[in-house]
Amino acid sequence: MGLEPVLAKELTQLGANDVKIGRRMVSFTGDKEMMYRANFQLHTAIRILKPIRHFKAKSADDVYEEIKKIDWTEYLGNDKTFTVDSVVFSEEFRHSKFVSYKVKDAIVDQFREKTGKRPNISVANPDIRLNMHIAEDHCTLSLDSSGESLHRRGYRQESVDAPLNEVLAAGMILLSGWQGDTDFIDPMCGSGTLLIEAALIAKNMAPGLFRKEFAFEKWPDFDADLFDDIYNDESQEREFAHKIYGYDIDMKAVNTARMNVKAAGLSDVISVEQQDFKEFTQPQNKSIIITNPPYGERISTPDLLGTYKMIGERLKHQFKGNDAWVLSYREECFDQIGLKPSIKIPLYNGSLECEFRKYQLFDGKLKDFRSEGGIVKTEEEKRQMAEKHRFKKEREFKKRLEEQEENEEADIRSFTFHHHNLNGDKRNERRARREDREDRNDRRERDDRRDRKGGYKSPNKGGHERFDRSGKSRSFGKGKDFGKKRRFDDDED
Repeated sequence: MGLEPVLAKELTQLGANDVKIGRRMVSFTGDKEMMYRANFQLHTAIRILKPIRHFKAKSADDVYEEIKKIDWTEYLGNDKTFTVDSVVFSEEFRHSKFVSYKVKDAIVDQFREKTGKRPNISVANPDIRLNMHIAEDHCTLSLDSSGESLHRRGYRQESVDAPLNEVLAAGMILLSGWQGDTDFIDPMCGSGTLLIEAALIAKNMAPGLFRKEFAFEKWPDFDADLFDDIYNDESQEREFAHKIYGYDIDMKAVNTARMNVKAAGLSDVISVEQQDFKEFTQPQNKSIIITNPPYGERISTPDLLGTYKMIGERLKHQFKGNDAWVLSYREECFDQIGLKPSIKIPLYNGSLECEFRKYQLFDGKLKDFRSEGGIVKTEEEKRQMAEKHRFKKEREFKKRLEEQEENEEADIRSFTFHHHNLNGDKRNERRARREDREDRNDRRERDDRRDRKGGYKSPNKGGHERFDRSGKSRSFGKGKDFGKKRRFDDDED
């Protein structure tokens, strides 16, 4: 939420038609090539859904009957697996997993009636992913062309506490207007997400270069030659004449960021060093700072307000003539910075409704700066400020959405299912509730393991392994040419 206009602009530049902004989504039209490019090239999309049926439903039986009308042999076979994800905003359908069960039952029953057999469900690695969206009685069934959330780029080897979502990081950079025309600095870089996303934007590299696969590669109509052409097309990439600098006080974070940068093949433009922000000094070249300091929510610091006071002091005295952007959560933290922002943009970081604030740093008094032709707030920024709601002064500092939600699912809210008369529906409801509890327990155990180990570790720490359709493999990410030449000739070793 908050990045819809950024995504709409990306789609327009990509050549999509009928681009329209909605709630936490952007719709567009295009051909198969556009769908492939959207998955491969967009920086701020979580997933690309291809609608295959719109209908109205007032009951679970209506959903079942409408889904059964679709000829599922066009998409599935008995030898294929599938899974169904559901998003519901409805008084009638108040549990997403219950809706998923009804869709699954309709598909399976159709196959049983026609062939006597049925396709199987696979949650981990299905051949076809379906997405069911219900807003009151308006239903849309779509094919999920992405598979794993697009924010999972594939370059992250290890992580630190509370890592920044890659899509949010890219959106922050695009919101700032930076396109690689100056040096880029993150003085509190953590695992290096902002640094890597900045490099991808500056060099106009597709985020999909690092992915092992997309869901559309398993579709019956997948055009491998078309996707190979898109994957290996470097014509839009550009040279980056500046540098990207990352700093962090924690040496573990520095090492993690360096590992991720190396995996992305971007060590030639990104450098990461250990340094406390309070030791930051005026850069020699024109620069921009974009950073995501601790909020005191998932990451605690001994003196949170003192940290923000130090940030303001460094920016004021050691970043003159440049712009700085800060993403944070608490109003009193922003107050400690002690600088007047030229723009405030509400953004969700996971479940926290934060603000992304721009600080324009100049030498001397504001009156003198303006008299010399300096612009504190552009007309576009004034328009954006008028459209955005103000930061709430008396905010309760708590998470707005469910704590266990992952970043890529932050727009999916599950509600307690209410009365249905059918015994099968009641069984499905109980099953959905039970699986919800199991999912939460599994997620807690996974988080505990990650906390104990300091983050998940890739089995291939030097890079990623890609597979072509013949089963051959090749490691990527050990040098600057990571991600190039995805496919392999038949005579290649």
